[in-house]
Amino acid sequence: MNRVRTIESVLTMRFKEIYEQFLNKEISSEDAGYALSMSSRSFLRKRRRYEEEGFDGLFDRRLGRRSGRRAPDEEVKDLCDLFRDEYRDYNVRHFHSVYRRQYGQRRSYSWVNQTLKRASLVTSTTRGGKHRKRRPRRPKEGMMLHQDGSKHRWIEALDYDIDLIITLDDATSKITSAFFVLEEGTESSLRGIEETIQRYGLFCSFYTDRGSHYFHTPKAGGKVSKHQLSHVGKVLKKLGIQHIESYSPQGRGRCERMFGTLQGRLPQELKKAGIKTMEEANRYLSSVYIPAHNGEFSVSPESPISAYIPWLGDLRAIMAYEEERTVHNDNTVQYKGMTLQLCATEHRYHYVKTRVIVKEFQDGAMEIWHGPHPIATYNRLGERLYPSTKKTLKALKAAVF
Repeated sequence: MNRVRTIESVLTMRFKEIYEQFLNKEISSEDAGYALSMSSRSFLRKRRRYEEEGFDGLFDRRLGRRSGRRAPDEEVKDLCDLFRDEYRDYNVRHFHSVYRRQYGQRRSYSWVNQTLKRASLVTSTTRGGKHRKRRPRRPKEGMMLHQDGSKHRWIEALDYDIDLIITLDDATSKITSAFFVLEEGTESSLRGIEETIQRYGLFCSFYTDRGSHYFHTPKAGGKVSKHQLSHVGKVLKKLGIQHIESYSPQGRGRCERMFGTLQGRLPQELKKAGIKTMEEANRYLSSVYIPAHNGEFSVSPESPISAYIPWLGDLRAIMAYEEERTVHNDNTVQYKGMTLQLCATEHRYHYVKTRVIVKEFQDGAMEIWHGPHPIATYNRLGERLYPSTKKTLKALKAAVF
């Protein structure tokens, strides 16, 4: 208010000089208004008030009066009490989202922020760092997806940090997959890819860091190998998805900013919901938080045409680990310390010295393939499930007789 009063006082002192020049026909009403930083109509209006009331007529009559749009004192008190008592560990942007979503309020973020600042409940922060130009988004959904993980104390009730793995669309910032795991790795990367394809379809490119589960880097800090692929790289190649590596944190800025937002919101919401285990947190994440987050932070793509392609194939088979083995003289295959026993089938009496493929699926189950034929199935402990003993005897009789 003092600043406005000062401006009005300066205007009043200048007005008399400009007004006398106007009366002497030295300047026009347009020139007088320009000199006083107002329109000619405003100058003529103030001129009439000056002639009728003197200097008092020049002051803005709204000064000193309470605005009709000002929030009631009771509403301000309720807002401050709510933030102080229940949401003190929330940042202002997060609190404003909850304030609108859960309490049905319609106040703007600026009003909430300024109100909390005046009550000394939050402090102003300064933005620093090097100026960078943000890379333009891809024009269509499904053209590029980002994936990254962040280790953080997401669940306060746990006495250790866990990883949050997110996969998000570059065009919209929509999170297509999110879940907690103990440690980021190949399995978590494949899970994010699988969930995204099942929900939205096949996408065009995949942007990640150079972690060992994504790429093989022959020399530390150097270029990634385009020929020696990780298991994730092999899966992406089978799916026809381009794998793009990032060589700087700034290149992954969209993911980095997303984790900044999540770290400022998600732990507080999990704490308020009384969540104490990773399983409960994953259920809350998929059913409550991610839908609300996407509704608030995702943007519309430049093009309404989606680049996602519906997927109708067998993702389980494509994402399986595959390793080649030679069958021993006793018709067994060694794999990860387990001895997998092969039996006679309708195709062959034995498989001694034969090259076979061992496929291990995400759930730990295994299959052995000879060419295009699956010849045995095992559980995660290496116990044979197929063919059964009855089928094996039938195959042996057919081979002998």
